[in-house]
Amino acid sequence: MKLFGYWRSSATYRVRIALALKGIDYDYEPVNLLKGEQKSAAYLSKNPNGLVPTLITDDGAALNQSLSIMEYLEETFPDPSILPRDPVGRAQARAIAATIACEAQPLMNLRIQKYLKEEASFDDNAVKDWLNRWPGSAMAAVEKMAAEKAGAFCVGDAPTMADACLVPQWFGALRFGVDLSGLTRLNEIYERCIALPAFEKAHPLNQPDAVKG
Repeated sequence: MKLFGYWRSSATYRVRIALALKGIDYDYEPVNLLKGEQKSAAYLSKNPNGLVPTLITDDGAALNQSLSIMEYLEETFPDPSILPRDPVGRAQARAIAATIACEAQPLMNLRIQKYLKEEASFDDNAVKDWLNRWPGSAMAAVEKMAAEKAGAFCVGDAPTMADACLVPQWFGALRFGVDLSGLTRLNEIYERCIALPAFEKAHPLNQPDAVKG
């Protein structure tokens, strides 16, 4: 398989975590978002949205959207699982993953921030208020969800796709100065996750296209 992605992309980071948790080998093809490579005709033929990641399966299918890619990996490489065994737990993990992927991360996306600054004329303080109001409030909801369902991780005592979504979101929130001070349960889970080898392997700074310094 081949993963097209960008080192600092939250969505790509999620998929890298899932691949690492399952111990799946893959080739990596960097797509430089800052240079607009996601808008090239060659890439758009694989992902019409012009977003990362894209996973090319062994049989040549092009899969888009991180949640659907993780579901594909779970269905085709079920062991070890990145979902709880019981149906309620699986639904709860998916709900946390979807809240982060659909309600929090998109509103923190660089293209949204670029629009706010360049077209809506937001200053830095206004952008920070935006990030705390929208992604921040979504993360506050995840804190309550996890408080009801968590063991050592977001849902139970093993990492799931919920944790694969949490860690990149937390990483991005720290980067952009979102106030996470009240999210004590999520912080505990985040620290527990990043201590695991799979999460370390997937970390943005450990990717071949990472820009350090």
